[in-house]
Amino acid sequence: MKLEALVEQFALNVAAQTEAIFRGDAKTGNKHARKYGAAVDTLLAHGDAGRDALLALLKHERMDVRVMAAAHLLRYRTAEARAVLEEAAKGQGLVPFGAQQALKRWEEGTWALDPG
Repeated sequence: MKLEALVEQFALNVAAQTEAIFRGDAKTGNKHARKYGAAVDTLLAHGDAGRDALLALLKHERMDVRVMAAAHLLRYRTAEARAVLEEAAKGQGLVPFGAQQALKRWEEGTWALDPG
């Protein structure tokens, strides 16, 4: 699968997971989490080329997609990823909470989504 298709799969499944969570459908949410997890694992397996492809999502129209991409890109593009997470963390709700948690784990030194 081409990198762009993997990025699209990541974005679609992050969005679908968020929608499932808002509906209270954990089973479907978990299914989508596994799918975007597989997509990001494959992207990261491509090294910096995969990470560069994921960078496009830092400007995605959906905050949940931007936040999830930024969380995975903290080590690779720290300043850009932090900026996305810090902006999202100003809000209220599930997605801003996720951004807050990603930043907290980064600052604690326990973040490990892309150990490189």
